[in-house]
Amino acid sequence: MKLREFAKQLGLSPTTVSRALSGYPEVSEATRARVASEAMRLGYRPDINAVRLKTGRAGAIGVMMGRSGEIHFAEFVSGMAQRLETADTDILITPITAHNDDDEIQAYRRLVESRRVDAVIIHSPRPRDPRIEMLNSLGVPFLVHGRSETEHVHAWLDIDNENAVRRSTEHLLDLGHRRIAMINGLRGKTYSIHREQGFRLAHQERGLTADPNLMVCDKFSDESGFRHARSFLERANAPTAIVAGSTMTALGVYRAVRSLGMTVGQDVSVIAHDDVFPYLTAENMVPSLSTTRSSMRAAGTRCAELTLQLIAGRAADEVHELWPVELILRESTAPPP
Repeated sequence: MKLREFAKQLGLSPTTVSRALSGYPEVSEATRARVASEAMRLGYRPDINAVRLKTGRAGAIGVMMGRSGEIHFAEFVSGMAQRLETADTDILITPITAHNDDDEIQAYRRLVESRRVDAVIIHSPRPRDPRIEMLNSLGVPFLVHGRSETEHVHAWLDIDNENAVRRSTEHLLDLGHRRIAMINGLRGKTYSIHREQGFRLAHQERGLTADPNLMVCDKFSDESGFRHARSFLERANAPTAIVAGSTMTALGVYRAVRSLGMTVGQDVSVIAHDDVFPYLTAENMVPSLSTTRSSMRAAGTRCAELTLQLIAGRAADEVHELWPVELILRESTAPPP
């Protein structure tokens, strides 16, 4: 089916259909969704070679896959795929094993200068992220999944990490807990900094001070959750509650509590952030896990949409989205024993 024929069936102009499939911001969301749905139903796909020849685009968005966080990365990319399925845009995943900033910067530079991608999505930024400065200098569209405090203009989508941990900690404090531990994400990342700010602020608002000896940073994993939780709980003045950075971390916390002959929700309260994995659900953990909730897959879908808009010409300073986080209370949090 040719573009003109497809457009005629929809009662739209070929230009409108083409722009809808390419993610141009001037096309309404309702029209874009309708065109995408009909393209799927009728099996319409543009001649990708003709499109690339006409536009000069590579037809791909680049993302880097690091050495950790594979589960979160897989969910995010699955969300991207949901949006890009009807946009004739591929996802180019480049593995990165960089050991320092310079190596990572060069990996991004090679990706962009190879002209294999039209845009790039950056994950887990730092407050002064050199990748943002470099990508700005190259003039390539890019989106930051997270936020940075750099002076360089950048499009971003982030969740309210500070308020997420603040609400979690407030809930525990309201229950009567005063010795609360926090197993945060990787040190130096903006999201970890914001989460620590929320943790400290919840204490400060009640005239309390968060114990720095009960705060650690590490990757999100069952192993790190077990190791840090066990270390906390074996102390003479052990915490009565733990804030975990992810459901994966919470799995390790649950194991640590059980290994010491204790019970989650009775001897120790646990609350975590849930990125909504289909294969690890907080409500099916025993006991069910209290969480702050925001879907990583939904973030991937939206990031793909916003990146398409950037490719189509939308200004980066117009793309700033901060998603609220839902607090869901279940069985793993209760007053201290």
